[in-house]
Amino acid sequence: MAYSIDLSGRVALVTGASSGLGAQFARTLARAGAAVVLASRRVEKLKELRAHIEGEGGDAHVVALDVTDHGSIKAAVARAETEVGSIDILVNNSGVSTTQRIQDVTEEDYDFIFDTNVKGAFFVAQEVGKRMLARARGAAPGNYTGGRIVNIASMAGLRVLPQIGAYCMSKAAVVHMTKAMALEWGKFGINVNAICPGYIDTEINHHHWATEQGGKLVQMLPRKRVGKPEDLDALIVMLCSDQSHFINGAVIAADDGFGA
Repeated sequence: MAYSIDLSGRVALVTGASSGLGAQFARTLARAGAAVVLASRRVEKLKELRAHIEGEGGDAHVVALDVTDHGSIKAAVARAETEVGSIDILVNNSGVSTTQRIQDVTEEDYDFIFDTNVKGAFFVAQEVGKRMLARARGAAPGNYTGGRIVNIASMAGLRVLPQIGAYCMSKAAVVHMTKAMALEWGKFGINVNAICPGYIDTEINHHHWATEQGGKLVQMLPRKRVGKPEDLDALIVMLCSDQSHFINGAVIAADDGFGA
């Protein structure tokens, strides 16, 4: 007997959806039946993705979102719920990085990373979480069948890597943020989990794997390969589904064994 997960009737907000893993997460959730709200600063890229999803028969919507702007977060979540419906699923994916040694990290570098990866991720989850909590308590309209929040951390949050120390620190914060939210919100039917991807080939880093430095890195990996965005499809769908009701506060490495 085949096993399938159906997200029909669910509304999913995906941040950082204009490219890379965020775009793949959005396509995957739409294929599973969810109505997907695409959010990022690059609205034109979101419109292209919306057209692609709609071309496949999916349901997609676009909202502008700058996670470093608290007002933008509140406005984007409010618009999403007004136009599409109460958010059942959040894929908290926005993230940035810089590459330099610890001694060369400037205050601007530090703020650039932490404002998006930690502060931005926290307040996006908080804004969505508060609305889920209000429905769970019967203090806000909308059908409530539980919530799913998936924070996209990184295997760099579990294993420190050279020249991206500040990024590693920020993703380690996302890991603990996930556990804190799971602890406080689990009793309200809100499951909060984290995915820690390893090296994934996306349009942002695709050129790197063909360089000498990229090739050396690949040779360091357990199976001497980088992942593809679709390698996370089954995991994201499972964590966003009702079938994951007993998975809360989990931090799941999807890194082909690199962090083992």
